[in-house]
Amino acid sequence: MSLLEKPVHPGEVLKELYLDPLDMGAIAFARHLGVPRARIERLIKGTTGITPDMALRLARVFNTTPAYWMNLQTNYDMAIAVKKNDVSNIEPLITT
Repeated sequence: MSLLEKPVHPGEVLKELYLDPLDMGAIAFARHLGVPRARIERLIKGTTGITPDMALRLARVFNTTPAYWMNLQTNYDMAIAVKKNDVSNIEPLITT
């Protein structure tokens, strides 16, 4: 099964791969990052996405890159868009 068929929200990645192994909840993590707790809670629940600001913060705290977090978000957004949007009626343009 491809990621386009079953997309994973970056908040789920954050929770399962980073916060759970640290046994850290949203409140403690929000304090560590200096952001409102609701911001982390919404991210983990999948009701909000990764912003460039959050990507910078996550990259710093987990020694990753901002691009890693932004790519997770972009891949998720694209998978959702593919499911919601039918573009089959658009004819390709060919340049010569």
